[in-house]
Amino acid sequence: MSDLQVAMQLNHVPADPSGPTGPIGPAKPMGPFVPGGSGDFASTPAEKKAAANTIETELEPDTKKATEHADADTGTAQKGFEGWETAAGLKKVADTWDQQVRSLMGRLAVEKTALRGASGMFANNDHGIGSQFLTTPSKLHGISPNGN
Repeated sequence: MSDLQVAMQLNHVPADPSGPTGPIGPAKPMGPFVPGGSGDFASTPAEKKAAANTIETELEPDTKKATEHADADTGTAQKGFEGWETAAGLKKVADTWDQQVRSLMGRLAVEKTALRGASGMFANNDHGIGSQFLTTPSKLHGISPNGN
């Protein structure tokens, strides 16, 4: 899946191939809520679940594979430059890369968990507010129609 497709799936951004391009591909003017936002404040539980599943089944495994590939290639290059300053530079780059990947993987895990929990939180909030209306008696409760 391309970066643009993932961004569209995760951010619910419709593609506009004729529009200006950004770092992930074509961009479309967004709505009034947040700069870059879609203007659609809500997303369905199914969309949240799909985004969380994309993180779990595509982004996390693909990031792990890319990291392993980069680590292997950098390790080979380090060995090839053994005894040169270039090897030390490659080690520093590899260490920085690994730290950034750990940070990214942690962020993906947090976002996945948040997406999966968000639907439940909204539903619980709605039910809680609804039950307040049902359990709070009206000030008119108990007043007889004839004013007594």
